[in-house]
Amino acid sequence: MTGFGDDPFVSAVKPLVDAMGGEMLPPDQAGADDVVLSWEGADVVAVRLPQLADSLDHILAALERKRGRPLADLDRKAKQEVVRILEARGAFSVRHGVETVASALGVSRFTVYNYLNREKGV
Repeated sequence: MTGFGDDPFVSAVKPLVDAMGGEMLPPDQAGADDVVLSWEGADVVAVRLPQLADSLDHILAALERKRGRPLADLDRKAKQEVVRILEARGAFSVRHGVETVASALGVSRFTVYNYLNREKGV
């Protein structure tokens, strides 16, 4: 049998787990809240999901990497797009989500709310 890190299933799901900010563990180290993934009848990997607040930080960091610069350096239109993406991913249902996003974008909470209201046609 191949090692945990060499398993093709583990390699296949790694980008998804990384995008979520999760952690992969051998299935025998899974805790009660971890998700154990099986393939062809065998437990292959356990995924430890991040706390919601950590997920938001991870999503913000991924958006910065994707754009190649700090989110605060983006122009207004790009910041509005980031807010749209974050709203679709549930970022504003997290406690202090608006404040966290506003800080990352280098704008006020009021500006984030304006971007959100613009999207809703208010």
